[in-house]
Amino acid sequence: MYRLLRAFIQKFLGAIVFYTQIPLPHSLPLDFDGIARFAPLVGMGIGGILVLVAGLLLGLTPIAPLLLATIVTALWVWITGALHLDGAMDTADGLACMDRDRRLDVMRDPHNGAFGILTGIVILMLKTAAMVPDTAALYSPVIWALPLVCGWARWGQLIAIVRFPYLRAEGKGKLHKTAIRGFRDALPSLLILLSGQLVAYYWGVLSLEQTVMMPIAALFFSWSFSTWIDSKFDGHTGDTYGAIVEWNETFLLCVLALTS
Repeated sequence: MYRLLRAFIQKFLGAIVFYTQIPLPHSLPLDFDGIARFAPLVGMGIGGILVLVAGLLLGLTPIAPLLLATIVTALWVWITGALHLDGAMDTADGLACMDRDRRLDVMRDPHNGAFGILTGIVILMLKTAAMVPDTAALYSPVIWALPLVCGWARWGQLIAIVRFPYLRAEGKGKLHKTAIRGFRDALPSLLILLSGQLVAYYWGVLSLEQTVMMPIAALFFSWSFSTWIDSKFDGHTGDTYGAIVEWNETFLLCVLALTS
């Protein structure tokens, strides 16, 4: 039991270091093998931090709704180190290349092109706008659902990891593909997310409609988007995994904003 607990902690800490910029002591024992299965839990933690900061700002200052949403979005980018956002931008540059055989080479270029930059701007604008209330309210209830939004978006990338081939001989995403054996590795985090849906409904964060719709929307979008990406690249890379996370987060935020 001690060994299992120790292995779990090492992998979870490894996932935190890989997916975030949260400072952890360098002396901690880390294990990066199979950390993708912990990504949804890390996502829920990221969302929890964003909710905590939003709550503190609302409690301490008469902050304007747009400023609150902008700060939350900026903190969101900082916590993740723009890891997934960079992947979404690189993927957009690759898709903009008409020569199918050159798309992966374009994505390797460290300099973002016009399509990548525009994609980043659109994602950040949509996220921010979705968290601004459409009434005179001080805040949007969408903000309180961020742990689930971040969790479902990262669970969505597991679909691409399990279902489609990985295109690079090496890279950050390679360790995910080799360590995830199938959907059974994604089942524990799925059950946690579904439980989180029920808790959010019980606390009044989500309506009954949103509680039922959100997992369906997340899984449908992840499956459809990852399949579409595969049709363009004949597989996936770490960048496309990041694109799935970013666009899934954006999609879920917009869905919640439209149904609030």
